[in-house]
Amino acid sequence: MVIEDGKFVELNYKVIDKKTKDVLSEVEFPLGYIQGISEILSPEVTAELAGQEQGDVIELPINCDLIYGPRDESLVFTDHLENVPEAFRKVGTTITMENEKGEPKDFIVIRVNEKTVTVDGNNPLCGRDVIFTLEVLTVREPTDEEAAAGGPLNDIPPELKLPNAHKIH
Repeated sequence: MVIEDGKFVELNYKVIDKKTKDVLSEVEFPLGYIQGISEILSPEVTAELAGQEQGDVIELPINCDLIYGPRDESLVFTDHLENVPEAFRKVGTTITMENEKGEPKDFIVIRVNEKTVTVDGNNPLCGRDVIFTLEVLTVREPTDEEAAAGGPLNDIPPELKLPNAHKIH
């Protein structure tokens, strides 16, 4: 069965750094949607998946600057260790801060040493060219419940929800 409008699709994906070939992220559980109905994947991604079959693997190169914008070095700052609560002194920790308007913004601790902690508010994929490797696991008719819901409820990563204005090469 091929992927076409109205078919239920499950897939796995990996994000690979185009330059280093490092795997930057991958899903723990397959993502499911209904082709042409669910609006959880960008039109560019669903267009690339149309016509694929169970077992197919496709690679989509993506410039992450088109998704997140270019890196903003003003979102990287360092503070003295004593000014940072101990719970936030570990690389990889996410800290949610608010701007003057009370809007939340996530920062990730990227460096800790004996004197300072450095955080970065840029998305970790900013400034990277990546390849999404999508593996089609299932193509089938949706159940009545899936059809009524428009597919299962999944957390689709923002990288796959590209705005319509941006084209995948």
